[in-house]
Amino acid sequence: MGLFQDAFSRVGRVVMSYAGDTAFLHAACSAAAAVILADQEIDEEEIETALADLGNNPILHKSYGVLKLEQELHEAIARAKSRAGRLENLRLVGAIADRALEQRQDVFLIAADVADQGGISELEHKALDEIAEVLGVEKAALLGV
Repeated sequence: MGLFQDAFSRVGRVVMSYAGDTAFLHAACSAAAAVILADQEIDEEEIETALADLGNNPILHKSYGVLKLEQELHEAIARAKSRAGRLENLRLVGAIADRALEQRQDVFLIAADVADQGGISELEHKALDEIAEVLGVEKAALLGV
C-alpha cells in the first residue's frame, strides 16, 4: 500500500504543479515576506533571493511565470507592513501545514535563504521560528542543511 500511496502522491504533485498550486504559491511568498520585513526594512537583495528561490522551486517554476511570482511576493510584502497583514501571511503559510513534509520544508527554506542575506538577524530568527512552528518543521535541522 505504501508504494501505491507514494506513486499517487507523486502524480498529485505533478498535477498540482501544472494546474497552479495557489496555496503553495501564497505560502512561499508569505513566508519570504515575513522574513523580508522582519526588521521593518525592505532589502533588494532579499527580494532578489526570494524571487530566485521561488523561481527555482519545481512546483512554482512549472506553474507560474516570473511576473506572477513578483506580483504575489510584492502583495505579500504589502500585507506584511501591518499587524493584520502579518497575521494573514502566517495563515497563508499555515494553509499548507497538512501537506507533505517536503513541501513544508521547501517553503521554510525559501524564507531561510532570504533571511540569510548578510546573516540571520535576531528579528529574522523570530520570524523563522513562527514560520517553522506553523509549518511543523524543525528549524534547527533545516538551517543546518
